[in-house]
Amino acid sequence: MTRSNRPSRTTTLLAGLSALALTLAAPMVSSQEAAPLAPLPEPKDINQARADLGKMLFFDTRMSGDTGLSCASCHSPDQGWSDGLAMSDGYGDLLYFRNTPGLFNVANRNYFMWDGRLDGDDLGTVVRDSLTESHTMQMDSRLAQERLKQVPEYMAMFEAAYGAEPYGGRMYGAIGEFLKTIRTENAPFDAYLRGAQDAISEDAKRGLALFEGKAGCIACHSGPMLSDGGLRATGVPDHPDLLGTGSESAQDTASRQITLLRFYATLGTPNYMNLRSDVGNYVVSKDEADIGKFTTPSLWDVGQTAPYMHSGVLATLADVVAFYTAGNDRMPPLDLSETEQADLVAFLDSLTGDAPTVTEPELPDYALRELGKN
Repeated sequence: MTRSNRPSRTTTLLAGLSALALTLAAPMVSSQEAAPLAPLPEPKDINQARADLGKMLFFDTRMSGDTGLSCASCHSPDQGWSDGLAMSDGYGDLLYFRNTPGLFNVANRNYFMWDGRLDGDDLGTVVRDSLTESHTMQMDSRLAQERLKQVPEYMAMFEAAYGAEPYGGRMYGAIGEFLKTIRTENAPFDAYLRGAQDAISEDAKRGLALFEGKAGCIACHSGPMLSDGGLRATGVPDHPDLLGTGSESAQDTASRQITLLRFYATLGTPNYMNLRSDVGNYVVSKDEADIGKFTTPSLWDVGQTAPYMHSGVLATLADVVAFYTAGNDRMPPLDLSETEQADLVAFLDSLTGDAPTVTEPELPDYALRELGKN
């Protein structure tokens, strides 16, 4: 793939919106008002038959329009249930404009998607969105259900899970049930919160004090999910490859921009053809005060989900800490020394548990169905 620098084509309106994103403040909770840190919530009830079916579907490329992608293509257990890319690939030859979020503890989130456009109480809807969107998996659910009906093992699994044959809502629900099983396991800090005082290092304990105190991270990353579940504009920039100022070729940047504009058009974003940056929650609310706001991610297992931020612009946890230490027009500098930054990274490392051990299932094949038994 040819790589070249390409000058940005920022319009006058884009410059105005970017400035607005840097000057309109999202309400920030003080460290004193934040919910106290707490152990990870207990697992939600799981229907095992549906979760087993959902696991098969999660890894099956027959769930995408051209059978080229599965859910696991972008949410790989080996990559912290993400893809390890700064900005993800899309369906076919499309390139996407955001980082793929990991799926740890997804059943406990307030919002889905970086822009917060889906409610956290409905895993089935986020599955439907991911399967059917043209820039992700481009699947027509009517086609998917007919494919699955041609697989005897799937017919038996749907009968066991639902007492019925494959259907759109049942497919979404089964994958959603599997998502409930993707949880943080054995994070040292979780053990520490449950009473094991020696579960984290002295460096991490100093980092915890910074997290709750001087650095003020707990103002947004609080409670049992290490997130208040809110939407914040913290001045995180777009990735240079989206803006045409990075190392990607002009063709790749154009592909990301095309996907961005198509997405804006779908959500009815005002004046979208004059936009070239990621405006975040504005696509949902259409309120200019929400330009640049993104969901506050949970920090559990953050060590497995690099690169970071909605744009994937920060490669390591040290980069994240350095970014907030420096500050920007949206966030005041933290004034952390190099030693304090290292302690804060040590604490963030303690939020990460064991690497996933999910094994990709052996998927069943199609089989001819006898005439009259359809």
